[in-house]
Amino acid sequence: MKNLLYLLLICSFIACNSQKDNKDSKNSSFPYTITAQTANREMSTAMKRSFKNYSSIHPRNNELYSQFKYTELKGFDYNGHDGTISRRDPSKVIFENGKYYVWYTKRETSTTPVGAKNAEQSNDTIPSTDWDLSEIWYATSKDGFTWKEQGVAVPRPPKPEVGWRAVTTTDILKWKGKYYLYYQGFMEASGKRGDYCPVTASYADSPNGPWTPVGKIVIENGPEGAWDQYAIHDPYPLVHDGKIYIYYKSAFNRPNPVWVGGGLVTSDNPLGPFEKHPLNPLTSSGHEVSLFPFKEGVAAITVKDGTEHFTIQYAKDWVNFEIASICELVPIAPGPFVPDAFTDAKNGRGITWGLSHFVNAGQNRKNQHSILARFDCDLSLDVDDPVMKETGVRHNLDVYFNQGLNKKQKERILKSN
Repeated sequence: MKNLLYLLLICSFIACNSQKDNKDSKNSSFPYTITAQTANREMSTAMKRSFKNYSSIHPRNNELYSQFKYTELKGFDYNGHDGTISRRDPSKVIFENGKYYVWYTKRETSTTPVGAKNAEQSNDTIPSTDWDLSEIWYATSKDGFTWKEQGVAVPRPPKPEVGWRAVTTTDILKWKGKYYLYYQGFMEASGKRGDYCPVTASYADSPNGPWTPVGKIVIENGPEGAWDQYAIHDPYPLVHDGKIYIYYKSAFNRPNPVWVGGGLVTSDNPLGPFEKHPLNPLTSSGHEVSLFPFKEGVAAITVKDGTEHFTIQYAKDWVNFEIASICELVPIAPGPFVPDAFTDAKNGRGITWGLSHFVNAGQNRKNQHSILARFDCDLSLDVDDPVMKETGVRHNLDVYFNQGLNKKQKERILKSN
């Protein structure tokens, strides 16, 4: 009975102090010095997000916030940047045999692309888009800055096999001692009827190949009426919970403004069958798909397109993503170096660098082509780089003035004056 009385007194004391704290928070200014108790006071919606939605109230203490630094790569020839050679959409970078490996989409044609709108003008030697008539090549590097192109990994198969027109946008999986490349296979010039290019695969005993194509679709488009009925792009494999997780993107809501989202398929066999997650799409933004294990969950670099573009998102359960940070100069089509991509890690360490692409290395209809580049960042639990955590990037003035009004916009404004 005496112990019960003490317990009631303690509870009463705690309740009174809690009421006092709440009362004080209502009657006092927001504190200059943030403490653990600050999170319990009444706040505006914006301030609540700072405490509830992010791992820290300041980017410098947020492990999933970073600036991105870029370096031009050495070792790749672009034929004087005349537009006849293009490299884009790098895979994850892996480390095998004492060196780094990367796979990518390479177009080497006698002419530059005519454009998706002019796809009917394309033929067996004239590409419609920057990725038309492409094959999958690979390169190796000792340091991640200077690369040596090794040659074709996956050539275009003979017609009418999957990918006879182009094989593009690949990514790599290592599973039980074997290697698997997943990629999109085009059966017609891109632009003729959209971008129908189902996912197929090749496998090898070594990252150097030779690669054996499976010769069939391994991830089917969705059924008629589904969000992914027309497109499954950018297959991106990771290993989690003893299974193969392949994230992908699709563009839907056509012909209205396109809504890009990310989906997930899983399997315990690298060649399927794959099961689509019932909550697909799992993300509502992001043109490319790039993820990495982080702590017990997975983080996603959400690039352009969608209301949540240029964010790093995190899903503790590998499914339900929340915004972890808002970034700038986010790499386009990033292929990060992910050391624990295939280890089924229970405490993912994050990333510090990778490759990405720039699609505007030339001018449309003149010398249009893409180039690969290196990005560095601090999205890692094992690195503490304060410079990568700084906010605000100063651009040269021409970056802003190049985003000027077009002729029609200027005429409208002058007319309204």
